[in-house]
Amino acid sequence: MRGIIERLFKVSESGSSIRTELIGGTATFFTLSYIIFVQPAMLTAAGMDFGAVMAVTCIASALTTILMGLFANYPIALAPGMGENIFFVFTVCATTAGGLAYTWQEALGAVFWAGVIFLLVAISGLQSKLIDAIPDGLKHGITAGIGLLITILGFEWAGIIKDNPGTLVGIGNVTSTPVLVAICGTLITALLINLRVFGAILIGLLITGVLGIMTGIVSYQGVFSKPPSLAPTLFQLDIFGVFTKPDFITVIVLFFFLDIFDTIGTLVGLSTYAGFFKNGKIPRAGRVLGVDAFGTVLGASMGTSTITSYLESAAGIVSGARTGLAAIMTGVLLLASLFFYPLIKMIGGGYVTPDGVKLYPIIAPVLILVGSFIVKSIKEIQWDIPGEALPAFFTIMIMPLTFSITEGISFGFISYAVINLFSKRWRSVHPMVYILAVLFLVRYMLM
Repeated sequence: MRGIIERLFKVSESGSSIRTELIGGTATFFTLSYIIFVQPAMLTAAGMDFGAVMAVTCIASALTTILMGLFANYPIALAPGMGENIFFVFTVCATTAGGLAYTWQEALGAVFWAGVIFLLVAISGLQSKLIDAIPDGLKHGITAGIGLLITILGFEWAGIIKDNPGTLVGIGNVTSTPVLVAICGTLITALLINLRVFGAILIGLLITGVLGIMTGIVSYQGVFSKPPSLAPTLFQLDIFGVFTKPDFITVIVLFFFLDIFDTIGTLVGLSTYAGFFKNGKIPRAGRVLGVDAFGTVLGASMGTSTITSYLESAAGIVSGARTGLAAIMTGVLLLASLFFYPLIKMIGGGYVTPDGVKLYPIIAPVLILVGSFIVKSIKEIQWDIPGEALPAFFTIMIMPLTFSITEGISFGFISYAVINLFSKRWRSVHPMVYILAVLFLVRYMLM
C-alpha cells in the first residue's frame, strides 16, 4: 500500500511523509469545517432546505476535494465560497431593495453556467496565461493580502475584534469566556509551533477544543446522527429559467469572475507559500482550475452555491502537507462528517454569545496563526520600485478591508496597468495585465 501511495502522490519526492499528509489533511478539515454549518444557515435565507444544503455541502466538497488530490495532486480543499454565497443570497435571491429576486433554483442555474464557462476556460489553457501574466509584485501582494484576510477573519471569529461604525472595527470583549479561550488557544498553538512540535496546529486545535468543553462554551452533544436527505435540492436547479431574467448575463459573469479570481488568488497565494512554483509557473495549474470549475457545476447540480478552492488549505500546508494525499484525507473527513454531525458541531459549530453574536473560538486561533505565516511574503515585494510596490500595496490593503480576494486582485491589476502604462516600464508589462485590467473595470461598470 505504501508503495502505491508513493507512486500516486510522490510523497517522499515532495519532501513530506504519509503521516504528515494525513495530519495536514486533518488540520485543513477542522479549519474549514465551519462551512458545514455556515453554508446551510446562509442558504436558508434564500428559501433552501437546511438539512439538504448541509448534506450537499459535505458531499460536493468531499468529491471535488478528493478529485483535486487524485487529479492535480495538491493539498487544496474545496468547499462553497463565503463571498459567493453572500452574493447568491443577498443580491441574486434577495427581494429587498437592490436584490434581483431570483428564485434559488434560478440562482443555482446561474452558478451552473458560470461553472461551465470556467471549465471551458480551464480546458482551453487560457488559465495558464492568466497566472503567468501576474507580475511578481502582485503575486506576493496577493499572498500577503490573503494572509491579512485570514488573520482578520480569525480575530473576528475569536471575538477579539468587532464591528465599530466609527472606525470599522474595534476591540471586542476580551474578558469574555469565548474570547479568552480563543486567546489561550492561539498562545498555546503558537508555543507549540515555536517549539517545533510536529503537528502543532492540529494539537493546538484539539487543546483549544478541550478548553472550550472545560469552560462550557462547547457542550457534548453525542457522536452519531442520520445524514439529512438530499431530495429537497438535488437537481432542482433551473438552468434554462435563468435566461428569462433581463440581467442574467451580468449575474453569470459575476459568478464566473468571483469563482475564477478567488481560485487563482488562492492558488497563487498557497503555491507561493508552499513553494509549488517551478521556474515561475505552477505545475498542473490547469488541473487545479479544471477541478474547481467542475466542483462549481457539481455543487450547483446538487444544490449549493459556488464550490471554490479554500484558503483554509493553508492550515494543512503549514502543517507540512505538500501532496494530494492531504486533500484525500480532507475529503474523507468531509464525507464522514455526514454521520458525525453532533461531534463536528462541537468543533466547528461556533458559540452564540448572550448578545446574539456568533463566534468560532475553537478554530479562530488556527486562522490567526496561519494568516501570520502567509503574510510574510510581503518581504519579497520590491518596495524600491513604485510600479511594483504600489499595486501590491493596494492589493494587500483592499483585500482584507473589503473581505474579498476578488476586490484585492481587481484593484491590484487596475492600478498596475495604469501606473505602468504611463512609465518607461509599460513595454515589459504582459499584455494580459492590460486586458485583465479592462475586464475588471467592465466588471465594476456592470455591478
